[in-house]
Amino acid sequence: MFEESIIVVGGGVAGLTSAALLSREGYPVTLVEAHTQLGGCAGTFQRGPFTFDVGATQVAGLEKGGIHNRLFHYLDIPVPKSELLDPGCSVVLGDGTEPINLWHDPSRWKKERQEQFPGSEVFWSLCSQIHKSNWAFVDRDPILPVRNFWDCSQLLRALRPPNLLTGVFSKLTISDLLKITSCQRDRRLRRFLDLQLKLYSQEPASRTAALYGATVLQMAQSPRGLWHLHGSMQILSDLLRNSFLRDGGKLLIGHRVTNIFNEKESNSFYVDIIDTRKNSIRLNASDIVFSLPPQSLLDLIPIDGGLSTTYREVINKLPKPSGALVFYGALSRSRLPVNCPNHIQIFDQHFGSLFISISMEDDQRAPAGMATLIASVFVNVDQWSNLDSQSYAKKKNIVGNKLINIINNHFDLQETSWVHHELSTPRSFARWTGRPGGIVGGLGQHPSQFGPFGLASRTPLKGLWLCGDSIYPGEGTAGVSQSAMMVVRQLMESKGRHLKIPVLNE
Repeated sequence: MFEESIIVVGGGVAGLTSAALLSREGYPVTLVEAHTQLGGCAGTFQRGPFTFDVGATQVAGLEKGGIHNRLFHYLDIPVPKSELLDPGCSVVLGDGTEPINLWHDPSRWKKERQEQFPGSEVFWSLCSQIHKSNWAFVDRDPILPVRNFWDCSQLLRALRPPNLLTGVFSKLTISDLLKITSCQRDRRLRRFLDLQLKLYSQEPASRTAALYGATVLQMAQSPRGLWHLHGSMQILSDLLRNSFLRDGGKLLIGHRVTNIFNEKESNSFYVDIIDTRKNSIRLNASDIVFSLPPQSLLDLIPIDGGLSTTYREVINKLPKPSGALVFYGALSRSRLPVNCPNHIQIFDQHFGSLFISISMEDDQRAPAGMATLIASVFVNVDQWSNLDSQSYAKKKNIVGNKLINIINNHFDLQETSWVHHELSTPRSFARWTGRPGGIVGGLGQHPSQFGPFGLASRTPLKGLWLCGDSIYPGEGTAGVSQSAMMVVRQLMESKGRHLKIPVLNE
């Protein structure tokens, strides 16, 4: 029926998950994706025989009870083949000391951190208690931030006494936890925390919400874990697409949304779209699930399109997420050290955090005996957006040489070691994903922007819903899948229906 037709804007993991769930529930859903390939920042591209993951290279939530595992079982699609990462990451602080390995076994990780950061166990114990409390809360599917009575009822249903106790930390940062536990003077620990948190929150310890940071710092440990997908990150998008199409969804790929207008009289939306041949299409819907960065709304909804001036100002004042420089390389596996970890984080004086992902043998990313290597750093998108073509090419060449020199020095490689290499910048990501300025990830997880204090999936414009890495609980494929499930629950509730997805953790 028209009054229940839904348009999902954006074919990344968040949009695909929303679309697949809604189609599974019998709604007529149209998914609109501007790129000719689905996946967004979790997409893939080819260079000859090599497959490169565009952005994300690790997956959380594939364990029993994890969000991907739950959703895939509910959608009746196979959980993708993957390998548990152990260690989840090897962190090199650049001070001449041994790398810090994030082991999956909690007891092994405890021994590692006690050796690496003596005297810090009280800090890690506090983080562990917060971590356990948080996951018990998340597994009960709360709604955050709260915007109406039903949202509040779902939040209260998820709360338990331990959550109320850890709630006292809701306005604190990880730096505050260091002070509380008298660990603030351990510079080596602080550098390690700053590096790890930058990956997951886009913020250092001094600006990462304590409740968020305490959880992501232990994502690699059992009973959770980090996973390496066989066949590339694209497999997530492919499986979700298959589910969506199987259940009757309509996919418009290579179609770009140019205008969204709310028709108050009919309580519906008009959505203008341009296809690859520049043909114009107008669609109607009762609801829109918007999985692109919320900043994109300002260009797509005209001043008289239904979005209030107050809400436009809220979006306009959102802090700008980071962009990324990503090095994509291919080389003979024999050039790499024996037993080389698949994920390595390096501290560099110029770039700060450099995160390296190396393909596994037989994971379908490279021919036998070869490997792909992806290295990424966060950057300010404004440093790239206003450059003329000559200045851009010069800057790209300079930073590309710096990156490859760091990688060559770390692995004792030569220029001739590389079979292929290239560099993407925020401009590259802007072209690939359509994100403003090429931003990656969502909002930095500062206490003022995390959880109950963040941007809600409900908007003041009835029928317009947000999901993705700017919405609770944040970035990563697991985070955006959680936000997609949350927005589908809210949307269905607004129509008098309920979605209940079993946890399956027993």
